[in-house]
Amino acid sequence: MRNKIIQNPSSPITRRNFIKNSAAVSGVWALNATQAEADNADGFRFTPAGSPTIPSPPLPLPDLSPAKWLWHPSGRCLQNTFILFRRTLSLAAKPKRATGWISADSRYLLNVNGQRIHWGPAPCDPRFLEADPIDLTNSLQAGENVIGAQVLFYGQGEGTWPTGKPGFLFYLEIEDANGHIEIIVSDASWRSFLARAWKPGQYKRWYLRCLQEEFDARLYPYGWTEKGFAAGPDWLEAMILDCSADKPPICSTYTEYMLDMRGDPQQSQLRARTIPPMKEFLVPVKQLTESCWIEWKRPAQDYFDFLIPDAFDSDRTASASITADGAWIVPMNSDRAAALTFELEEQIVGWPYFTIEAPEGTIIELMPHEAHQPGGLALLNTHHHSWSRFICREGENRFETFDYESLRWLQLHIRNARGEIKVKNVGARRRIYPWPHQPQIACTDSGLQKLIGATVNTLNNCAQETLVDGMGRERQQYSGDCGHQIHAIYSAFGETKQLARYITTYSQGITLDGYFLDSWPAYDRLARLMERQLYLSGWGSILDHGVGFNFDCYYYYLYTGDKKTLEEPYPRLLRFADYLKSIQGKDNLLPVENIGSPCVWIDHIAYKRQRHKQCAFNLYAAAMLEHALAPICKVFGEETREQEAILFGRELLLAAIQHFWDGERKIFVNNLPWRQEEKEIRLCDRSLATAILFDQCPQEDAQASLKALAECPPDMGFSYPANAGWRLWALAKGGRPDIVLKDLRGRWLEMESVALNNSLQEDWHARPDSGSQWSHCPVVPLYVLTMSLAGIRPLTPGYTRCEIRPQLADLESLDLTAQTIQGPIRLQSKGKIGNREIAIALPPNCEGELVVLEDEKIALPRISGKNPAGCSRYQLPAGKTSVVKLMTSC
Repeated sequence: MRNKIIQNPSSPITRRNFIKNSAAVSGVWALNATQAEADNADGFRFTPAGSPTIPSPPLPLPDLSPAKWLWHPSGRCLQNTFILFRRTLSLAAKPKRATGWISADSRYLLNVNGQRIHWGPAPCDPRFLEADPIDLTNSLQAGENVIGAQVLFYGQGEGTWPTGKPGFLFYLEIEDANGHIEIIVSDASWRSFLARAWKPGQYKRWYLRCLQEEFDARLYPYGWTEKGFAAGPDWLEAMILDCSADKPPICSTYTEYMLDMRGDPQQSQLRARTIPPMKEFLVPVKQLTESCWIEWKRPAQDYFDFLIPDAFDSDRTASASITADGAWIVPMNSDRAAALTFELEEQIVGWPYFTIEAPEGTIIELMPHEAHQPGGLALLNTHHHSWSRFICREGENRFETFDYESLRWLQLHIRNARGEIKVKNVGARRRIYPWPHQPQIACTDSGLQKLIGATVNTLNNCAQETLVDGMGRERQQYSGDCGHQIHAIYSAFGETKQLARYITTYSQGITLDGYFLDSWPAYDRLARLMERQLYLSGWGSILDHGVGFNFDCYYYYLYTGDKKTLEEPYPRLLRFADYLKSIQGKDNLLPVENIGSPCVWIDHIAYKRQRHKQCAFNLYAAAMLEHALAPICKVFGEETREQEAILFGRELLLAAIQHFWDGERKIFVNNLPWRQEEKEIRLCDRSLATAILFDQCPQEDAQASLKALAECPPDMGFSYPANAGWRLWALAKGGRPDIVLKDLRGRWLEMESVALNNSLQEDWHARPDSGSQWSHCPVVPLYVLTMSLAGIRPLTPGYTRCEIRPQLADLESLDLTAQTIQGPIRLQSKGKIGNREIAIALPPNCEGELVVLEDEKIALPRISGKNPAGCSRYQLPAGKTSVVKLMTSC
């Protein structure tokens, strides 16, 4: 963390000049094309967004013409409609190269010659839909080939897709051994099929999930992606949409009958995917853990559609028996159903699948779940309607969900069948980001090692194409909760492309008013705008997540030195700062109540009242303005904006001190202005941690804050896991690694999900068979271990200089590698303080500064300057391994 408030900026400016200059906001990108000017009481003025130019994309997309956007011939498209697109081609020989691009709104599954190739695209802003690169060199053969794309149009927004219009685009260059190039593109030569195996117009699963999948195998044209398939009269010539190949289909003239919208081609752009495709591999279930019989008192269809109460009874007699070849036999009769509950080794994200031999018309509801207590609920239908329905054709059926799920448990509810059925090959096709490195962390503490493993598995589940909170419920990316993943992803995996994509896509969700839609790209906050207008929701776009996003951008630059990626979000960060200025009250504080459509969240369990969040929010915003936005402005050479940010931040800090600093206790008190009314004192870990990290306590007197964070008194609100890292950061800065380790061992390791799912849950306690998220984004243990205990952090952008402050308390051994843009930094430590040996290996272009206790003797050149209390600083040479023995004098 950046610690010190700048006392004397090089060019101080007056409040009058600040207000005058802040009106000059250029390059603003907003969700719509125009914006009305708005003024607040002290004359601060917004600059209209007008018609901004399209930001330069991170990667150029080649000209995909003459490819055309396609859809099935139609005048409207219902929600959850599947269209199959088919194209045959004949090749004289196996190609030397076959590469190209594919895209669709909303999702596609590409098959070539019957083989699964790719699922996409990644979640994106509908104005900046991405095309995925494809390589079919090894998939195409001499002779006839079949390219097939199964495309789903969501039609209603969800956690990964805010809105859009249907469309499919394909471009492929095929080069033969002689260098001749043939181009295959989406055009009228493709055939399209309305796939009624999935019911067009099927209702949404729930608020933030679109597809409630119901698949009838009797209506599916099996073999359509293979040679020799005879396309019948229902396969129509694909309809060409009126939309340029370099624009997303939201710009087409195709009727969007539900929302009556059309994208502006001047502000929209088809972009190239900036991250590699996900890795996919099959994971079989660990075992069939239990089975039982379900006796329906009401129609099962009514129960799954409407959750009719008291709809069934359960008979816990085992309904399935295992065979010698590892399959499961279920003797069925039409009067009752069977429920088979399978268990995976750990929680994963992927596409569940199974094979079943059953009579035609047999119905299976597949229910994934994150956590289940054997002997508990008979049906695992308690996690946001997470069921998919499959209807069998005669004989053997292999089913796999179209959309991915988060699960450790998988239940098959089998009904409408008579006679013996056979179930086999149950599992899930797992998806994981192709990390450039795997975490290298080893310690002698077995519990801590287990916690590290659970955190890594959590990142595999949460950090995929976007940095989401959890795949089980929302699948949305936030900043305040999810943004901290960037620390763990960068240092443990050495990944930067995924972080750059997050910086870009999140920034695109800025409103005309200047605040961020904090779950962008997703439907949630768009819907909340309407709900807030009618007083139907307490949720709104979270302003503190917009504050956090400034920190995300700053840390990304600090880690990578990559200015290019910040060019698109930078004007949006300025716009957000101007918005914050516009809502500043006469008391110079930012409000946390009655703001309008947005809201301030900070945390949901650390506060008794909404107004108690004002102290934390203002300290947070003040720190952001001075220590995140101001340095970014400096990177872009905008000294005036830099000074404006510094001045605004100090103004908020001074107001927070005036209203919330208890001079007698020497601590920030959340309810100080209302203490007499409320008859109690309320503190919060977030305010105290922020004040320590950014030296916001008057006279830098942070001892009372540090003591409260260490002891957690009853009057201190304690954040939920995703926000708990702030406290541990602050404790480490204050020299209390003992409390950090105690917290990891006694609080984090005790999570139910660590023991059962090898993951980190959303809340401090989670219940099985509930809507709780058992793999969430609080990856605190991994980044705190690197940043706070190993103490590795950059001092200059791009890690050309770093600090290493190993504070391991009673941890006797640690071998940790932190990945950086310059190469790996490896820290090996043995022994305890007073008698320890440390080896530090730095990459060639990274110099280091080692910070240790003053009474630890060390044979390295000492560096002068300010250090943490009781510590000294020593020079570490770049590209060298320094081995030092640290002995404490008697």
